Amino acid sequence: MIAGGDPGSAGSSHGLTRRMPMIPLGTVLLPSTLLPIQLFEARYLEMISDVLAGDREFGIVLIRRGSEVGGGEERHDIGTVARVAEAIRLPGERWSVSAVGYQRIRIEEWLPDDPYPMAVVEPWPDEKEDTLLSSVIAGLITQLRRLLAGLSELDERVPVTSFKVANEACTAIFQMTALAPISVYDRQRLLEISGVQQRAKLLGDLLSEAQETVDMRLAGA
Repeated sequence: MIAGGDPGSAGSSHGLTRRMPMIPLGTVLLPSTLLPIQLFEARYLEMISDVLAGDREFGIVLIRRGSEVGGGEERHDIGTVARVAEAIRLPGERWSVSAVGYQRIRIEEWLPDDPYPMAVVEPWPDEKEDTLLSSVIAGLITQLRRLLAGLSELDERVPVTSFKVANEACTAIFQMTALAPISVYDRQRLLEISGVQQRAKLLGDLLSEAQETVDMRLAGA
């Protein structure tokens, strides 16, 4: 398998566990963002057939150690429910799947990989907090736009230089996290934070660190 590049709140379903097919990946799917995936391993071909015949949902978690192909990898225990937005069967026993992140989940128990990875999962909503000030979100948007513009000036490949995000704070932060030029492990750190304000603080810090590097490069340092 090769991976291409609803907010965190789970609402009233919090605390209800369920068995869910899982795909461990070398990337992070964030709530409210889109992830294209190419499936070709026999276990995931069987999984996608079962998913499409059911509720079209499966879980995605980041691999802590190991490979996407072959199994036996070490996995993180916080991930995201993915809903299949589009699934196209390709020649040569392959599927092209577009998955949309729906909500965060915590892995309660990994079940045997028979015939594909399965886990008992629980929705993991953000902690209840006061509404995040719109000025905080506006500041993050300004930071990210400046950073992406600087990278573009350095002829780096960036997803966009102008973008819009949702009005809801949790969703907006996840959308900016998906666009930010940060490591997959930093994305996982942001996914695992249980509060919106703490997540906003960490994202701002990560953007500032990246901006320092960009500024030095632009200055010829």
